[in-house]
Amino acid sequence: MSILIYIIFGALVGWVASMIMGGANGLLIDIIVGMIGASLGGWIMDYFGKSGVTGFNIYSFLVALLGAVVLIAVVRALRRS
Repeated sequence: MSILIYIIFGALVGWVASMIMGGANGLLIDIIVGMIGASLGGWIMDYFGKSGVTGFNIYSFLVALLGAVVLIAVVRALRRS
């Protein structure tokens, strides 16, 4: 994927994850959360023997969304302690 597709994909995933987790972030934060979430989701799925992000498709979106939600939850837990 080109870098522009990564940015669009990251923004979309980050925005949906922030809506699920109940937070309002800016576009830059959503992009960062989405891109890191895609990497984290890929690592989590690899740990369970499944493929990670494979392109711009529904499966990859769900994997990235899983990672982004986990990332937001971990960051919130660390902020509270």
